[in-house]
Amino acid sequence: MLMRAAMAGDAACYQQLLRSLAPTLRAAARRGLAHAGMAETDAEDVVQEILLAVHLKRQTWEKTAPFSPWLWAIARHKIIDALRRRGRRVDLPIEDFAESLKQDEAEPNMLVSDVNRHLDELPPGQRNVVRIVAVDGASIDEAAGRLAMTKGAVRVALHRGLAALAVKFRMADA
Repeated sequence: MLMRAAMAGDAACYQQLLRSLAPTLRAAARRGLAHAGMAETDAEDVVQEILLAVHLKRQTWEKTAPFSPWLWAIARHKIIDALRRRGRRVDLPIEDFAESLKQDEAEPNMLVSDVNRHLDELPPGQRNVVRIVAVDGASIDEAAGRLAMTKGAVRVALHRGLAALAVKFRMADA
């Protein structure tokens, strides 16, 4: 009823509709984000996106059709959009893994020697770019300046070098 009245131009009904939808949408957004391993703190942003989409797309709702399916389709798509933007990262408290993260003193040195050994096997151009950008932490611009290369060439060499290293580490683990 509120949406029909809002579509007829009743601004008070429209405000009441949006206010009444917000808590339900907030709970749904929190559930959807938590189910995917995201922080519930992002739910408010998703709710705002849903409400904005309802406002912008309200003309697409047919007055004779039920309102809920239309609303939940928008909500579902906005939650999915938020998850896609976030990627496949999962927020987990590091305290839960503190014990398993403790390593033997020799392990980090072995990893460094493995990285150095695999880096030495790369072609010189890729090796230099990977060392400067991935190991030393320089930006693409800085690496291009130091190596007298274009930024595009640095990006290509970095991508190829990291891909080759990934293959080498996978083969070493197998």
